[in-house]
Amino acid sequence: MLSDPRIALVDDDAAIRDALKWLFASRGHQLASFESSAALLADRDASRFGCLVLDLRMPGMGGFELFQTLGSRGYCPPTIFLTGHGDVPQAVAALKQGAVDFLEKPFDDNALVSLVENCLSLDVERRAAYERKRQIERRLAELTPREKEVMALFLEGKLNKQIADALDISMKTVEVHRARVLEKMGVKSAVELANLLKEMD
Repeated sequence: MLSDPRIALVDDDAAIRDALKWLFASRGHQLASFESSAALLADRDASRFGCLVLDLRMPGMGGFELFQTLGSRGYCPPTIFLTGHGDVPQAVAALKQGAVDFLEKPFDDNALVSLVENCLSLDVERRAAYERKRQIERRLAELTPREKEVMALFLEGKLNKQIADALDISMKTVEVHRARVLEKMGVKSAVELANLLKEMD
């Protein structure tokens, strides 16, 4: 039984879809092909793929708009654009927004396969970092407003007494909030917490 494809191709040209499906099969990769951006969006979660290969210019929603839409929804897998000669400026704009690379048509088969395989490796790293950020966001969401106030002050290096004075609460209450913040965030010190929050940048 074949595993789910890890590569998704979106191109309105049936000949290109067929050719690339054969190309990647010959290199041991299964590819899911879609005739339009809408078809990909109507499919199961696009973030399950490890690499997206998008035609930049298509009827309806083009590849660049699809790329932006997926990014706004959450995790967007590493993306390669296929472009015509006149689309290079837009492809460069896509690179600035996080796309991995673009290839002008007609492109070299080996170059595309190599790029896709690099994307599949990159996806493992990016996905782990994305999930880590999501985990930190979930932990932050569990903090009460008061705990967030205490956290902000002790991250500034304020002592418990200074925090108590600033928030007009007792030192004991500060200690309780501080302990809860560290527990909820899964760290043991303000330094660990500061390093954890840097991962959100």
